[in-house]
Amino acid sequence: MQSNPNFYGYEDEFVALRRQIHANPELLFDVHETAALVAKKLREFGVDEVVTGIGQTGVVGVIKGSSPGRTIGLRADMDALPIPEETGVEYTSVKPGLMPACGHDGHTAMLLGAAKYLSDTRDFSGTAVVIFQPAEEGGGGGREMVQDGMMERFNIQEVYGLHTFPNTRCGAFAIRSGAALASVDTFEIQIAGKGAHAAKPQASVDPIVIASNIVQSLQSITSRGVDPKEALVVSVTTFNAGQATNVIPQKALLTGTVRSLSAEVRDLAEAQLTRIVTGTAAAHRAVAKVNYTRDYPVMSNHAVQAMIAADVAASLVGDDNVDRDFPSSMGGEDFAFMLQKRPGAMIFMDQGPGPELHNPAFDFNDDVLLTGMSFWVKLMQSRGRV
Repeated sequence: MQSNPNFYGYEDEFVALRRQIHANPELLFDVHETAALVAKKLREFGVDEVVTGIGQTGVVGVIKGSSPGRTIGLRADMDALPIPEETGVEYTSVKPGLMPACGHDGHTAMLLGAAKYLSDTRDFSGTAVVIFQPAEEGGGGGREMVQDGMMERFNIQEVYGLHTFPNTRCGAFAIRSGAALASVDTFEIQIAGKGAHAAKPQASVDPIVIASNIVQSLQSITSRGVDPKEALVVSVTTFNAGQATNVIPQKALLTGTVRSLSAEVRDLAEAQLTRIVTGTAAAHRAVAKVNYTRDYPVMSNHAVQAMIAADVAASLVGDDNVDRDFPSSMGGEDFAFMLQKRPGAMIFMDQGPGPELHNPAFDFNDDVLLTGMSFWVKLMQSRGRV
């Protein structure tokens, strides 16, 4: 494996680029400015082929190495979140109510830096396909890029992702083989009762009482419906009913999320949720409708590729700074769709202590920018060879 890449002169350029992206966040598939900037930079770097509009607003760059080898996909996400920023940094978002609160600005900058280095040096075998994805935060941009034929069009043989997270060991890495992140499902429960004057509850079929029973009963799916050794989260996150203190409303609406780490538990949870909701409503003389949506599947790393990513990370920071059996998380990632199509893995990089992801005070730590760029380059140098 080659020595660590020399990024002399890169840091200032890509820190500035990261902060430019941070200050101009965009949501879901509406990442037109970011995608245009990415495509412009890739062309400036001399990337062999730049294609836009993959999966609506995704960007793909193709970089050919100095000798034949594998075609490896390297993926970063570009979208931000609808969160008002509270970082206080000089490059704070100029768009009220929007900020990159999950590090996607850093992910994009790291992969752009690696693309420049790979294009400048061609010091690798095979072909690097750099993937800049929209709509990771709930829109399913990974699914859209896959359905757009990205894997086949660019002949991608393996695909890798890198995500930063705040913890305590800046620059350390973590990964696991198998189920690493949970499936993500959402539900909407519509309860139709009978409205009445609040002074005459006997004349009503109270949807608030029914909805409250449903909220409580849904927790029995986790505590009594599945093996205690299995991981499952069922969370009701919104409860909407009524507008006046003297009126029992006609309807109530609940929404929430279900997370699991196996297809079997996912199926069981959906079935039990539907049964509990309809049965509870019927017992109270009401009618309930469940709209259940399967969003992201379980993100499961392939064993060989997880080991490869861990070995590359260890070559950069030492084996003591690579956790190869990182605990699974109930967070979700639509990189799962790419891993369903091709062997690959997502690795996590610690950016040091600070606010959690999706917190209004979160900011990507520029101190790990070169480490992330180095990981991408060394992965390509290692895995591109046949």
